[in-house]
Amino acid sequence: MDIEVIIGEDTLEKSIPENSSIKELLKLLEIPTETVVVKRNQSIVIEEEIINDGDTIEIIKVIYGG
Repeated sequence: MDIEVIIGEDTLEKSIPENSSIKELLKLLEIPTETVVVKRNQSIVIEEEIINDGDTIEIIKVIYGG
């Protein structure tokens, strides 16, 4: 299935297997789950959320530290 992935200023068209989760997408993109917040179609979602064909996934990197 095809989805749109937004990471910062970059937009990617990505083809992923059916019933993939946010966690599986992040693993595919080599992005640690603890360093990002993910939105699916404008709503914040948890990493177990299943992605649907045509979804727009926005990956927001969280900056933290002291």
